Amino acid sequence: MLAVIASFLKFRIDLTEDKRYTLSKPSRSILSDLKNEVFVQVYLDGEMPIPFKRLKRSVENLLEEFRVASGRKIDYEFINPAGAKNREAREAYYQSLVSKGLNPVNIRAGDEEGGSSQRIIFPGMIINYNGVEVPVNFLKNNPAVSADENLLHSMEGLEYELIQPVSVLASDTVHKIAFIEGHNELTETEVADITLNLAKYFTIDRGVIGGVTGVLDEYSAIIIAGPDKEFTESDKFVIDQYIMKGGRVVWLIEEVRIDADSLLHGETVGLYRPLNIEDQLFRYGARINPMVVKDLDCMVIRLTLMSGGTRQQIVPAPWVYYPLLRPARNHPVTRNLNKVKGEFTNYIDTVGLDPAVRKTILLTTSEYTQIVAPPLLISLKEAELVPDEREYNRSNLPVAVLLEGVFQSAFRNRLPEKLYLSPEDSVRPVSRQTKMIVIADGDIIKNEVRRSGNTELPVPLGQDQYTGELYGNRDFLINSLNYIIDDRGIMELRSRELKLRLLDRSRIRQEKLKWQLINVLSPVLLVILSGVTFNYFRRRYFTGRRI
Repeated sequence: MLAVIASFLKFRIDLTEDKRYTLSKPSRSILSDLKNEVFVQVYLDGEMPIPFKRLKRSVENLLEEFRVASGRKIDYEFINPAGAKNREAREAYYQSLVSKGLNPVNIRAGDEEGGSSQRIIFPGMIINYNGVEVPVNFLKNNPAVSADENLLHSMEGLEYELIQPVSVLASDTVHKIAFIEGHNELTETEVADITLNLAKYFTIDRGVIGGVTGVLDEYSAIIIAGPDKEFTESDKFVIDQYIMKGGRVVWLIEEVRIDADSLLHGETVGLYRPLNIEDQLFRYGARINPMVVKDLDCMVIRLTLMSGGTRQQIVPAPWVYYPLLRPARNHPVTRNLNKVKGEFTNYIDTVGLDPAVRKTILLTTSEYTQIVAPPLLISLKEAELVPDEREYNRSNLPVAVLLEGVFQSAFRNRLPEKLYLSPEDSVRPVSRQTKMIVIADGDIIKNEVRRSGNTELPVPLGQDQYTGELYGNRDFLINSLNYIIDDRGIMELRSRELKLRLLDRSRIRQEKLKWQLINVLSPVLLVILSGVTFNYFRRRYFTGRRI
């Protein structure tokens, strides 16, 4: 009877210390509200190294938890992308997965005999909902940490990577984001990559404010990407009142104008260029300093050395004007993020003591930083010189800051008619609870553009066109928008932390035979010992002897 009753009871207990099998409240809420079925295709199957098998097991466990929490509205299957019959079919299948947005990883696996083999693995999945497919790449690839740590970080972020697209697909409303135009911001081609990736989560528009009050009210967030022209007071007022109504903003602003294209001729200049929004940002709690950062932790560029008029070989050289910015370790926006590539970056001071505004530094320079003030002359010859570390005596300068809370209006004591507005446009003096991110580098969102004749092809955002390495620019900006728009607490899942429990590889090699014998013989000996003990006591019981 107890067995029959227990068969109707369904419960799950997570006995792990870090609760890795326990879904968060936002995830359970989203899954319980699903109206239609979700089908997930995971392309992590077949022959692969053991660490990737652990990753596969984590994905399978999580999907099973999702299936239970959703009332079996989530179904999934694991597919081996290398399971085609011949090489041509396999290559065609690989290309189809890449065209859908999955990123392959080339793994070199070694064996005990010293040999090695290469395998192509697709650590990703495609989520299908109502005929819409969304690719998800869940493998973290941060060169600053080991492969084991990257796999651990991948497992930490699995719940967020899966629930975020499910939440977007199943939502009745899609948030809208606008790129602001009218102040010589970056062109549509220069932000094509981030626009394409943000379109997986949001509806993207572009447009001019034109001093029209309320024109931004329908947007959940706006992006001001690298303006090069002063803002009018009426445009500032529209943005300010949008923030007062709870609007969110990502500012990508530089106070020093540098024409990077002029470097093709060997040198360029940097000039101070105010944008007439300094007072507004100051009121919100941030000040962008009109200084250019030089950092010893920087990108490498290619130089063509000339000697006596003869063209020499192309050599790599560090370019201190392109810093590699360091993400904050413990914030959901930047946790487990690769370094972010900057170009002619400024830096930020947080200002004001308003307790209603919480300030969090998201990106900083390294411990070896120097700042230079405009006007300045920048020459490629500087890359040929060995920098003096004693001159790089600044450290951890903030480049991106998150501001959260209730903001004071920059126009709270000004009359609307002074702004050439109608008297009906009253000034909201204090904002609702909202968020904004201020970034002192407009080029962080800018992708390179390859030109072939009249065709322009955007390069993936944050990719080094020489080495092919992909920095964290795209992930940083996507996380930033998701964070400031997120009202359900989904982004907090990126703060999840699992403990790294690794085996001692040297002991494995040294004690291999001992542990093989223990694992093979112990179960057999235990069964034999249990049988002998049972028969002994059984015999004593039935012969009438007292035990």
